[in-house]
Amino acid sequence: MKIMIRRSPDAGLSIYVPKKDLEEPIVESEYETLWGGWIRIANGWILDLPEMASDTPLPITINARRRGEGGDEQ
Repeated sequence: MKIMIRRSPDAGLSIYVPKKDLEEPIVESEYETLWGGWIRIANGWILDLPEMASDTPLPITINARRRGEGGDEQ
């Protein structure tokens, strides 16, 4: 699914999912640099992010894969 990752002064890192009109803060990540691992957002979803350079500028729109629920959200 396409998501946008951005940094906001009040929430820190957050994602926006246009198809779901969903905006949620990132509450946990596998790697400090985000890329190539998973992230957990406030609603409980876990998303796998692609490999990218650690200095990738934000905001950025990427393809992420949601874990669980049979893959129906991909």
